Amino acid sequence: MAGTVLIANRGEIALRVARTCRRLGLRTVAVYSTADRDSAVVAFADEAVHIGPAPARSSYLNIPAVIEAARMTGADAIHPGYGFLSENPDFAEVCEDEDIVFVGPPAPVMRRLGDKATARAMMVDSGLPLLPGSTEAVESAGDAAGLAGEIGYPLIIKAVAGGGGRGMRIVHDPGELDAAYRETRANAQAVFGDGRVYVERYLESARHVEIQVLADRYGHAVHLGARDCSVQRRHQKLVEESPAPGLDPAIVAEMGEAALRATLAAGYVGAGTFEFLVDAAGRYYFMEVNCRLQVEHPVTEMVTGLDLVAEQLRVADGEKLGYEQADVAFDGCSIECRVNAEDPARGFAPTPGELTEVSLPGGPFVRVDTHAHTGYRVPAAYDSLLAKVVVWAPDRPAAIARMRTALSELVVRGPGVAVTAGFLHDLLDDPRFRAATHDTSLVGSST
Repeated sequence: MAGTVLIANRGEIALRVARTCRRLGLRTVAVYSTADRDSAVVAFADEAVHIGPAPARSSYLNIPAVIEAARMTGADAIHPGYGFLSENPDFAEVCEDEDIVFVGPPAPVMRRLGDKATARAMMVDSGLPLLPGSTEAVESAGDAAGLAGEIGYPLIIKAVAGGGGRGMRIVHDPGELDAAYRETRANAQAVFGDGRVYVERYLESARHVEIQVLADRYGHAVHLGARDCSVQRRHQKLVEESPAPGLDPAIVAEMGEAALRATLAAGYVGAGTFEFLVDAAGRYYFMEVNCRLQVEHPVTEMVTGLDLVAEQLRVADGEKLGYEQADVAFDGCSIECRVNAEDPARGFAPTPGELTEVSLPGGPFVRVDTHAHTGYRVPAAYDSLLAKVVVWAPDRPAAIARMRTALSELVVRGPGVAVTAGFLHDLLDDPRFRAATHDTSLVGSST
């Protein structure tokens, strides 16, 4: 890839992308809001451009400001990270119009797969199993009630444009449906600018398993195994691991093959993730495609030895993958814990503030992706993710032990600042997690 990559993001992912770019000899441009003026990536990048005030809509979501920063700095490509503009097909189209490489799938593919209703219909055509529900947007509460009569309760109402665990509501009985439908539509309109919703049957005891795929523009694709993301709080992932523990390898292989069929049928290019629910009998059901790098991508990197950001950049530059599925090797077990600036003792309330002490864990096979440092002020304007602690070990028990040690070593302090490291440390000692018998209900909905 030619010379300069602008990183249209912030926090740990912006720094992580910048590090791979530097290793590949690429010049980097960071963009930052007023709240992130002193962030780690601003200091690390070769150049940094201020793009607006703290609110994301005025900075990181401001397409004209990001494009102008690319023009000013002569950027050849834009890596969007995750969140913000990473799954915005309009942004990808503007990049193409400006002759800037967008590091992600083509805009038409992103548009089709980003629309959850359209994506579900496409997956049916590719032979992927879906939970009973609608394959298009549900237009009224009455239509939702009619569908509920067919598929039964509990059910879940999801925003067509949703993602990141937002824009969904579980309904347990008919008396809740009308209000849940209206509230989900209103929330979807406010958060995503698209009030359409769809309905599907809700699995109460299920595992959340995803398949990472990579595809080039020449019709070659591979999958990089499964990640288990079942440890969640209110649909937000807390702990991820690869491989998915206790899951029959034959099921994983079948899921991988199904994801590859859909990847090629969609004309997908780049790194993407197919998310599934797996029930107690091992039956799997397609949920959605994430057309971007996932927060949890490091666990896949640790077990495959591949740098997914480097692979994204290579594919975006028009290179072929250069390897087949049989060439992808998996080794050991990797676990990631998301450490947030939140206080578990106060209902996980965000705790912004200045960090007066930051000490990161170390030792063999311990990786910490973070933008935190002593003197850094955790802003209130953004997601509370502060660090991703990632470990590798030859087997899962050793990986759990290594992670608990790493979390106990992590020190993040500041007036009014609390983090979730202790909560995660204790969570990993839960007998259900250790036995890999847990599902998405492990962390109660009340926490």
